[in-house]
Amino acid sequence: MSRIGNKKISIDNKIKLEIKGNNLNVSGTKGNLNLDIPNNINVSFSDTEISVSVNDKKDKKQKELHGLMRSLINNMVTGVSVGFEKSLTLQGIGYKVQQKGKNLIFSLGYSHPVNFDCPDSVEFEVINPTEFKVKSIDKQKLGQVCAEIKSLRKRDAYKGKGIHFVGDQIKKKPGKTVKK
Repeated sequence: MSRIGNKKISIDNKIKLEIKGNNLNVSGTKGNLNLDIPNNINVSFSDTEISVSVNDKKDKKQKELHGLMRSLINNMVTGVSVGFEKSLTLQGIGYKVQQKGKNLIFSLGYSHPVNFDCPDSVEFEVINPTEFKVKSIDKQKLGQVCAEIKSLRKRDAYKGKGIHFVGDQIKKKPGKTVKK
């Protein structure tokens, strides 16, 4: 049995759950999310908690899906009630970000500004020209958008320039040394 899968997910009264066939719909104050549940996973819920179980406790594939489905459902419940956010920062001379409508415009040392379109269910908030937040109710989509933004300008290993998360440790390579 999966230790993570055995944990029950506590929910408050603002969250509504609905199962139609193999589709779980979770709705809350921030929005709603859907998840397709495999046939061998059982989801049951009451007013205060959700539990996830499997049909065959000895099948390795079902044990793997047990913990995964519990984590995905927990992320959905957290997303529709509280939401997720990540802070990113730009490091480098002349690196800036601006918000134009819902989209972001980056100045990253290229000869042209880089436009980044805002996907559905994602919001941007520019704190200052070198720092911004990405917010979403879907944790997977939030991580994907942050990875796409970080790939606009990869981090330089020698100077530390680029886009990275706030609080990340920046490991710089030492420069070449001269023999004497």
